Amino acid sequence: MTAAAGGRLADGVLAGDRRVLAQAITLVESTRADHRAQAEDLLERVLPRSGGAVRLGISGSPGVGKSTFIEALGLFLIERGHRVAVLAVDPSSQRSKGSILGDKTRMQELARAEAAFIRPSPAGGTLGGVARRTREAVLVCEAAGFDVVIVETVGVGQSETAVADMVDMFLLLLQPGAGDELQGFKRGIIELADLFVVTKADGDLAEAATRAAAAYQGALQFLRPVNPRWRPPVLSCSSVSGAGVPEIWAAVERYRETLSGGSTGGDLAAKRAAQARAWMWSEVSETVLAALRAHPQVARELADLEAAVMAGRTTPAAAARRLLAAFLGR
Repeated sequence: MTAAAGGRLADGVLAGDRRVLAQAITLVESTRADHRAQAEDLLERVLPRSGGAVRLGISGSPGVGKSTFIEALGLFLIERGHRVAVLAVDPSSQRSKGSILGDKTRMQELARAEAAFIRPSPAGGTLGGVARRTREAVLVCEAAGFDVVIVETVGVGQSETAVADMVDMFLLLLQPGAGDELQGFKRGIIELADLFVVTKADGDLAEAATRAAAAYQGALQFLRPVNPRWRPPVLSCSSVSGAGVPEIWAAVERYRETLSGGSTGGDLAAKRAAQARAWMWSEVSETVLAALRAHPQVARELADLEAAVMAGRTTPAAAARRLLAAFLGR
């Protein structure tokens, strides 16, 4: 891609062209070395127009209704004049490395809306429930004029807390009638959540959802909140009827108002600054590891060292030091 072509791509993103936006995210997600240079140029061009969106992360156990909830919330926001981008990260097979990428098919009504953009992406080998380039995709969506960006993670698991490090507010969805559900979650993800939502509060489950919300609220009072100025509430909603969705968005707005009034220019601004710094060091780690694996001398020694570690002839720490020495030319 030439500089002129890169400029046209950036111009298309800034003009809100959804087709060009999809191309830009494809470029950002590419692992090819030449594409990475082009993606960094694109991001530099659009960065001044990013940062203006409400960034929401949404997670929950499989079957809790994440996609249905996101569609209900997205349609509610579009009716009120917002433009909504959804970055839905699907799990990748550890064997085939493929992904189903089915979230777009589960949000058909939202996908048809002109003011919405849905992008499913494979998690690949990235831990944390998000793809490695999700942060960059958020910036591109913001530059394209979307004022609400929702990151849907692959589901709750041991390491799926990385989304909290790239959004303003982290929502954890819970199921009604699952009294032990909180115990099944890792404590880390519970402590990181800024808002808890009990889904499926309709029909036969309406009363169960109300009871579950009260029980969860009681259990959460013993946890220390992430921010001393915000105690995460527990709300319930029906993604089918839309009941409770306005109250959830009102909680999001209260959260942002609360965190935007900090004495140091706003806790929200400080949170984003800390996230950007952590992102930088994450990139350093990923880039150094990739360079180490691609180093010729490391490649020559790797198989023997792995075999020695697996056979118990040397320790992992000793093998790691030898690989680093080969990488550094010592």
